[in-house]
Amino acid sequence: TVCRWWKEIEVLIVTGATTAKVEANNTAIKHTKRTGRGFTNARNYKTRILLRSAARTAA
Repeated sequence: TVCRWWKEIEVLIVTGATTAKVEANNTAIKHTKRTGRGFTNARNYKTRILLRSAARTAA
């Protein structure tokens, strides 16, 4: 497995670049979508998403 992934491992060692921020954003989007499930009223759905986004940026 290490041999197969060596190019990617070498890039990580040299640059220190990871996809952690992208993965964190994807997870946040999924959590936001999950928060809105069950709302039949579009306005309540939008309000809930905005409140969740505000809570994330305030922390």
